[in-house]
Amino acid sequence: MTSSEANPLGRLSAVGLVRVWGDMIKFSHSIFALPFAVMAAVLAGRSIEPTGRPAALQFVLILVCMVAARSVAMTFNRIVDVQIDARNPRTATRPLPAGKLSQTAAYVFLALGVITFGLSCLGFYAFFANPWPVFLGGPVLLYLCGYSFTKRFTKWSHVCLGSAIALAPVASWLAIHPESLGWTAFLLMGAVTFWIAGFDVIYACQDIECDRRESLFSLPSRIGAAKALLVARAFHAVTVLLLLAIAKSAGLGWIYLAGVGAAAILLAVENSLVKPNDFSKVNLAFFTVNGMVSIVLSILTVLDVLFLSPSSV
Repeated sequence: MTSSEANPLGRLSAVGLVRVWGDMIKFSHSIFALPFAVMAAVLAGRSIEPTGRPAALQFVLILVCMVAARSVAMTFNRIVDVQIDARNPRTATRPLPAGKLSQTAAYVFLALGVITFGLSCLGFYAFFANPWPVFLGGPVLLYLCGYSFTKRFTKWSHVCLGSAIALAPVASWLAIHPESLGWTAFLLMGAVTFWIAGFDVIYACQDIECDRRESLFSLPSRIGAAKALLVARAFHAVTVLLLLAIAKSAGLGWIYLAGVGAAAILLAVENSLVKPNDFSKVNLAFFTVNGMVSIVLSILTVLDVLFLSPSSV
């Protein structure tokens, strides 16, 4: 038994332990899906009478649910993949394979995430008499965690990841105003699915040799980087088309369309940064550009709702 297993919290302080865990799950990457959940909440809020706006507490509960659900999914993924990560030079320094955090501690964080998520779902029922988050919270967590196994049997695991993260806007809509759930929410789900799938294909290009050695089914390892990058571009083209469809479905105006235009340009930049024989700019494409896509689009959507299209959908 290693020292870290004998003392699952190790010699780290509580703050240090949380910092290591946050590094393990890439807490900062919550920025990808959260803005789309905000978009959905604002669009759904137009149907709330008489304000046409979600309550502040609803936004807080959505934020906590989002962060908790992602933390559960990422912690579970790191636990499941710890041996694979240890054999991959790119991921061997992550806290679990490197021994900076024990599996026992990881399971503690996993349990805390599940509890936090469950309590946040209950908050919608307790304060807003909305039972849907309680009914669907468990299946959502199972689907999020189930993604971790898909790369073991399908090359379309990237789409599975995208669809898991894309539950965020639909869940957000259900949490705010379930009666108005319709095409706009599902178009947004589709856009997020293909957006996430596209940049996950790009990201997976870094691990082609490792994935082949481990018999994992990432798309780049199965069809090669050049063809996989073409698929990523096709996915992002579909994303833009779905975002354009949302403008008509939700009755949004030129501010939102300016956001779609900005997102299209950023996605084009993202895809231009990575070449079949040069993955040196993957992190720039993955974090910086994608963060800008979600933030810019969500801000301009909110502005459009506030100033151009306040009526219910």
